[in-house]
Amino acid sequence: MEVFKGSGTATVTPFNGDGSVNFSALGKLIDFQIQNKTDAIIVCGTTGEASTLTDDEQIETIRFAVDAVKKKVPVVAGAGSNDTEHGVQLSKRCMQAGADALLLVTPYYNKTTQKGLVEHYTKHALAVDLPIIVYNIPGRTGLNITPKTAKILSGIDNIAGVKEASGNIVQIAEIAELCGDDLALYAGNDDYVVPVLSLGGKGVISTAGNIIPRQMHDLVEKFFEGDLKGSLAIQLGMLELIRALFCEVNPIPIKRALNFMGMNAGGYRAPLTSMEPQNEKLLKEAMTRYGLI
Repeated sequence: MEVFKGSGTATVTPFNGDGSVNFSALGKLIDFQIQNKTDAIIVCGTTGEASTLTDDEQIETIRFAVDAVKKKVPVVAGAGSNDTEHGVQLSKRCMQAGADALLLVTPYYNKTTQKGLVEHYTKHALAVDLPIIVYNIPGRTGLNITPKTAKILSGIDNIAGVKEASGNIVQIAEIAELCGDDLALYAGNDDYVVPVLSLGGKGVISTAGNIIPRQMHDLVEKFFEGDLKGSLAIQLGMLELIRALFCEVNPIPIKRALNFMGMNAGGYRAPLTSMEPQNEKLLKEAMTRYGLI
């Protein structure tokens, strides 16, 4: 049940001045992604500020993305929750909205045990007929999916992959060792795509792809074509830009970067706020050196 192979972009959710979702701007951002060979659109994830969207806004945004993409690439819908039952109901609504797959973050704040993680994801898997990518980002959730738990999850029919954003390359290698082809491995951080691909990864779910979709696609494509030197050159060449994109919490810098490029990403929902001036200057300089502005 491999969802996609290549570069998937975790899209931002643009807002109007009154804070509502700007669907016109979202449509233009999606078109930009499709034109630049993005292999999957991930909507309403962390970068999409899903945590401050109401359920109805989230489903409306996913439905809009599905209609805008027109089956050209898979649409992966963020539907994670720290409340299992709420997450299950949200996942069902995402399926009804036409999503091709789900991205489900681990329960946050109240967290759980590894046993609880298995039960949490199993309930989701039984509730929907869509492939599921589990999302491991302990820096945000305070909870880590261990390699042994990943192995158990890989045995559940429609759990298809893992977005690994732990930053722990040893753990990622252990997941690859234990799960093999039973669990598609996606880099969850833009600065270690090539290392994850070298461990058998299928691609990346990228934040930077919002502004450099073609480069991120080419990085993965070159790797799979056997041009390892070319792939590595793209990876290393974007590291300064990636550091600038994460100098403040995501998605603050990536939205500012899109706005610098004249692509209307709008503002943020509280508690997120505008960038500090010194960080905005750092970002602009990195984008200028990369040739984006």
